Amino acid sequence: MSQSSSDLPAISPSAERFLRAQGIVPALLRAIPGDASTRRYWRTPCGQVLAQVPDSAELLPFLRVQRRFTAAALPVPQIVAVSLRHGLLLQEDIGTCDLKAALDAGESADAVFTAVFPILQGLAMAARKHHFRPPLPAYDAERLGQELALFPDWYLRRHLALAPAAIPWHPLGELSRQLVAAAQSQPQVWVHRDFHARNLLLRPAGAVVMIDFQDAVLGPWTYDLASLLWDRYWDWGRERRNGWIEAYRQGLGALGVAVPEAESFRDQVEAMALQRNLKILGIFCRLAYRDGKGEYLDFLPRFWGYVEDLLAGQADWRPYLPLFQAWSPCARR
Repeated sequence: MSQSSSDLPAISPSAERFLRAQGIVPALLRAIPGDASTRRYWRTPCGQVLAQVPDSAELLPFLRVQRRFTAAALPVPQIVAVSLRHGLLLQEDIGTCDLKAALDAGESADAVFTAVFPILQGLAMAARKHHFRPPLPAYDAERLGQELALFPDWYLRRHLALAPAAIPWHPLGELSRQLVAAAQSQPQVWVHRDFHARNLLLRPAGAVVMIDFQDAVLGPWTYDLASLLWDRYWDWGRERRNGWIEAYRQGLGALGVAVPEAESFRDQVEAMALQRNLKILGIFCRLAYRDGKGEYLDFLPRFWGYVEDLLAGQADWRPYLPLFQAWSPCARR
């Protein structure tokens, strides 16, 4: 998923001028391999990271979100300097240890999530206390529906090569409407929207810091929790996930938030997990076939397993399970 050394980006002349103005020697930068993003990153010798964004207009949403999160005392890197004209951002370097690295090194998942839950709860509380203009974009029914459409468009039609006439559009549409309605019925809070182990860095002292938050929205209060617990790297299993969901719910209640009963809250989390996992199946196929990143297909079985487990877990969704089982990567080997 990362680039080889021969593919690492060269710094642009505008970036060189920008760095010299900050007293940084461009020749001392070290390129950081990228992932699915078109953004490029370099590490400076001064404890900072330079980001270059191909479309400089993308920087403004990032700066708006960073300002909101900082004002709400949410943990994000500090900004050192910006050039909107050239799409350049110099920010604090948190380091290279993310939650995936910590868990891979043997850290307790219970301890890690206990450290992360206050950030999620802080996002939920911040929406009640801070009212910036313009507000964060709404994670509305239209956007949720567009994301769900990625599944038939890219997984069924492109990956499985199903003809449009062979796709059961009516039941898929009914399921999508259920999931959108479930999302819209939840309290709407600040949502990171890509809250997973690789976007949570650890400072040397152990504090967790969010990165890659430029797509933040105002949306369902369980979305980021679902992103964290249904991860691409580990399948924690239903029992452990249910325990963490309940611990998170109780944590919200301790902050004075009116929370549903345990089963209702778990249903909310699972609705967002199903929506997100269907979206991810579509996105990973799009990355593979449109963007030439075939390695993302390796993650399909895990997310497919999540979808089948979620469909089997709730009575309203169980009738859809046989339909989806026919499209399983395992069924087509």
